[in-house]
Amino acid sequence: MNRRTMPVATALAATTALLLTACGSGDDDKPKGNDKIAGADQGDAKKSASPSTSAEDSADRPKVTLPKDDVLVFEGGKTGDAKKDAVLTDNAERLRAVDAAIIKGDPEYAPVYFYSSGDAAESAAKSIKSYTDDGLSVTGTVRYFDRTVTFRKDGSARLTYCSDESKGFAKERKTDKTLKTKVDETSYVFYDTRLDHNAKGVWQTTGVSSNRGAAQCQP
Repeated sequence: MNRRTMPVATALAATTALLLTACGSGDDDKPKGNDKIAGADQGDAKKSASPSTSAEDSADRPKVTLPKDDVLVFEGGKTGDAKKDAVLTDNAERLRAVDAAIIKGDPEYAPVYFYSSGDAAESAAKSIKSYTDDGLSVTGTVRYFDRTVTFRKDGSARLTYCSDESKGFAKERKTDKTLKTKVDETSYVFYDTRLDHNAKGVWQTTGVSSNRGAAQCQP
């Protein structure tokens, strides 16, 4: 999940992780749900209660906290459709959990796998590890916009959205130095994701594909 402009080696590693996710937009797309990764079975650990997103929702969601210098902005608010709002909420918490894992330097951070499974969990773990191995964290502000939810015949959700990373950067852990880069078309990314509703009522992201520099996300 390459959501910051990073040094070349790290960017290549994260891009490779994204290429492994193979999530399309058709009704018959199925995530690969049998991959086993470190931390993937920890979704029930370290949870704190939070409001349910539906009457059928029995999950106690993990509490994800980000430092003040890392801000994720999710535009769009409530859609008025409870089911779509639940998808948007759980996806936003996944994105926050991945940032928290990078900042903690912990590829096994349990909330990531509470909100992810299959290919999406695999790609998240590889991206988090790429930051950790390179001694990097994240800082700044990333804006998520044009978030659109549709539902497939098989009951899964397709969520597409754009990210604006023009004010979000990698940061060196040892020096706390922010690695700022110029803003260009690659600062904007289009994401196409698949989410599946699990037995606890959580919309887990199971597949992710991205297009950095996508025309539809440019300002």
